[in-house]
Amino acid sequence: MRALILAGGKGTRLRPLTVYTPKPIVPLLNRPFLLYQIEILARAGIKDIVLSLSYQPDKIEDLLGDGSDYGINLRFVTEPNPLGTSGAYKFATDAIRETTIVLNGDILTNVDISEIMTFHNEKRSEATIVLAPVEDPSAYGLVETKKNGKVLRFLEKPKPDDLAGQSVKTINAGIYVLEPDILDLIPKNENSSFEYDIFPEILKQSMRFNGFILNRNYWRDLGNPESYLKAHLDFLDGKVKGFENSVKANADVATAAVVDECSIIGEGSIVKPNARIIRSVLGPGVHVEEKALIENSVIWSHSRISSFAEIRNSILGRSCHIGKNVIVNDGAVLGDKTSLPDYSRA
Repeated sequence: MRALILAGGKGTRLRPLTVYTPKPIVPLLNRPFLLYQIEILARAGIKDIVLSLSYQPDKIEDLLGDGSDYGINLRFVTEPNPLGTSGAYKFATDAIRETTIVLNGDILTNVDISEIMTFHNEKRSEATIVLAPVEDPSAYGLVETKKNGKVLRFLEKPKPDDLAGQSVKTINAGIYVLEPDILDLIPKNENSSFEYDIFPEILKQSMRFNGFILNRNYWRDLGNPESYLKAHLDFLDGKVKGFENSVKANADVATAAVVDECSIIGEGSIVKPNARIIRSVLGPGVHVEEKALIENSVIWSHSRISSFAEIRNSILGRSCHIGKNVIVNDGAVLGDKTSLPDYSRA
């Protein structure tokens, strides 16, 4: 058993945060995001993990190394050109034909991977797709299954008429367990997609294809800034269970500063007197001056927030400079090294 993480996307929807930082290693609670996926795999005893890369691969390899620091064996495969989700799977695993669990590189979940494997084995599936229930699947692709888990059909961005009478509103959660036979359905060195090419073919050939529904687990697609910020707030609110996260690092927080219990302050950060940090995450080396306010926000490393500045519901990239009395709110997303002059609005 091995795992493949599809981490080759450019993270276009997360820009400007991903201009200089590949999406798989954007910080989530000051840890590279990919480590959360590695953690749930290692917890299930899966220690051989392949990363399929394309965009800025050197940065990912330099950060994660060979995986020994995390108790796993990590191998990197860089696509010669974008191959799509199933094309990347074929390119990365065709030479080693064994059962593989595949994860999209932009999903956050605390699911027990061993439960998925047990389900897959008990059903004797050739392919298992993990499904997430949502209130409104119209923005996604609905996956319809029978009560026994058998996948019946896929509906891309279903209309209200398609949803009428549907008792299960489940979408593709971006986790699959695939037997080697699936590789034979995928053209070699061609761009192809699980969603549009391979899954319909599996159904057409009446292969054993089942859906595992996430009923009790956290799941979120971190593909855009709004969802990325919401994932942080869910962590701070205690909605994401099962991960080890350091709440307080070695930071210099003034006695007169106000930092609530759920906020996370990064290593080497400085918070001056009368500054207020509420339901927020500060990266390493962030400097917050007197009487500044940061609320419901994420600040990446080495940014400087001047006195009387107010930041709400926003994300700041690395090494930003926010001037005095600046107001940043309403879901602002500032890329690395953004500088806002005194008294400005964003």
